[in-house]
Amino acid sequence: MASFTKMAIKAAFLKLLNERPLSQITVKDIVEVCGINRNSFYYHFQDIPSLIEEIVTEEADRIIAEYPTIDSIETCLTAVLDFARKNRRAILHIYNSVNRAMFEQYLWKVCKYAVGTYGNGVFAGKPIKEADRDLILRFYECECFGMVIAWMNDGMKENYDESIHRLCELKKGTLEEMVERSLQS
Repeated sequence: MASFTKMAIKAAFLKLLNERPLSQITVKDIVEVCGINRNSFYYHFQDIPSLIEEIVTEEADRIIAEYPTIDSIETCLTAVLDFARKNRRAILHIYNSVNRAMFEQYLWKVCKYAVGTYGNGVFAGKPIKEADRDLILRFYECECFGMVIAWMNDGMKENYDESIHRLCELKKGTLEEMVERSLQS
């Protein structure tokens, strides 16, 4: 279980990150907000990037735990969007920083989990070729990841839920057709 101090550091950092860009946040700022000394910060975290990594990892793991089953591509995309929406400004500040690669790595983890969980249900009991299964899953992982990245590149401005719902309506049946073609070839 995380210590009170460690949780206070994370909360202070997120508060600051919701107020200003990452490049304008220092360890000094964080310790001042949570009322601790610098040594306490360094006892728990090596530096700010290690703090970011822990927060993003915990958030990715939380979302994975929140969605033990996924019944549609729309639910996959919603789960991944939840990852980005929770602290919108903070996420944009991380995304628009030198730590973007770290954020993308954990976003990819959530996309892979969501699509894989959905795929396990779709492919259950079907003798689909493993190579086709992997290819289909990879396609949907990339689609999921790409949709979120495009939304973030646009500043997370529009209500993406409506767009996701419409896209899923337009694509309805596509996955099932892919599975059927795999079974026939």
